[in-house]
Amino acid sequence: MQRSLYNGSHLDRVLSVDEMRSAAKRRVPNFCFEFLDGGAEDEITLKRNRSVFSDIGFKPRSLVDISQRHIGTTILGQKSASPFLIGPTGFSGLLSHQGDLAIAKAASQAGIPFVLSNVSTVSIEDICANTDARVWMQVYLYRNREFVEALVERLLKTRVDTLVFTVDNPVHGKREWDVRCYREPMKLTLPNMLDAVLHPRWIKDVLWPNGVPRFANLGDLLPPGKDDVRGAAQALASQLDPTLSWHDVAWLRERWSHKLIIKGLMNKDDVLMAADHGVDGVILSNHGGRQLDGTLSPIEVLPDIVKALNGRIPLLVDGGFRRGSDIVKAIALGAHAVALGRATSYGVAAGGQAGVQRVIDILNDEIDRVLGLLGLNSLEELNSDCLEFFR
Repeated sequence: MQRSLYNGSHLDRVLSVDEMRSAAKRRVPNFCFEFLDGGAEDEITLKRNRSVFSDIGFKPRSLVDISQRHIGTTILGQKSASPFLIGPTGFSGLLSHQGDLAIAKAASQAGIPFVLSNVSTVSIEDICANTDARVWMQVYLYRNREFVEALVERLLKTRVDTLVFTVDNPVHGKREWDVRCYREPMKLTLPNMLDAVLHPRWIKDVLWPNGVPRFANLGDLLPPGKDDVRGAAQALASQLDPTLSWHDVAWLRERWSHKLIIKGLMNKDDVLMAADHGVDGVILSNHGGRQLDGTLSPIEVLPDIVKALNGRIPLLVDGGFRRGSDIVKAIALGAHAVALGRATSYGVAAGGQAGVQRVIDILNDEIDRVLGLLGLNSLEELNSDCLEFFR
C-alpha cells in the first residue's frame, strides 16, 4: 500500500505538523495558503530552515531511569508548561474567524505565552479580556512614531508584560508565489477567485456575514476605509522605515517599562548591541524565510551567539520548527525557548482553536518522547553534548 498523509477532517487523527499543513491547505483558498506557507524569492532560506535539523544528530544515553520526565520550563521569568511559545503571525483572521483569539485561547489552555501580531484582526484589549493567556505584543517602528508611541501607551493600560520589537523588515521581502495570486495589488487573479469560491466552509467561517476582516490594532496609522486586510497592504508598506537604527531601540526602551525583546537578529554583533541597549531578550530569526533569501538558519548561528553572549540575556529562536525533536535540539544548543510561527498557523487554518491545540499536543508529546529516548528527565539536562553536527 502506498504511503499517504491522513486527509480526513478529524483533527485527533492528525499525527504531525506536516499532516496539519496538508489539512490547512485543503481548508483555505490557495491565496491564503500561499501567504501562510511561502517564502522569499527562490525560497532557499525557507528550505534551509527545515533541512538544517537533518544535519544535527542525537547522542542518546541508555539504562537511565526516565520515569520522572517533565517538559516544563521558565520563559522570561515565568513558568511555562512547554519550552515554546506562539510567535506573532499576521493575517490570522484570514485563516479562521477571529484567528488571533483562537490561537490565544489555545495558548492559554496550554499554559504557554502568546505573541499578538501587530497586524491582527482582534484587538489587544479583546485578547486580554477573553483569554487568560500570557500575552505579549509585537510592534514595528513605523515612520509614524506618534502612532507607535500611542500604541505603547495603550499597551501600558493592559496586562501585556512583554513587547516584541520586530526589526528585520525595513523593506518587504519579495514573495513571488504570494504576488502571483494577484492580477494587481490585492486583486485576485480569476483562477484564485474561482478557487476561493470552491472553499465554502472558509467563506462561511471568515467572510460571512461581515466581509473581509479588518485590522484591530492599527488605528490612525491607516487611511480611512483602508483598515481591512485587503486595503491596508500598500498603506503598511509605505510606513516601513528604512532609517531604523539603534537610536530607535533606545527610544522604545525609554517608553516601555516592561520586558522588551528584539526579534529578527541573526548577527552576533547585533545581539551584543541589543544586550548593551538594555533589552530583555532576543529572538534569533530570519522571518521564516520571508525576507532576505539565502540567509543562514537561526539554528546555525545559535551556538556562536550563545557563546559570545555568555548568559547576559535570554536567546529565543524561531524558523522551521515542525517537530518536538527540532525544539529539543534548539534547547540543547542553548536557546532559552522556541517561538512557533507556521506550525500553529497551520493549526488555526485547519481547525481554528482545536487545530492549534492539536499542534501543541503533538509537539508536547514529541518533546517528552525525545527526552525519554535521550535518557533525560528534564530540559535542564540538555546540552550540546547530546548532539553532533553531521558536517
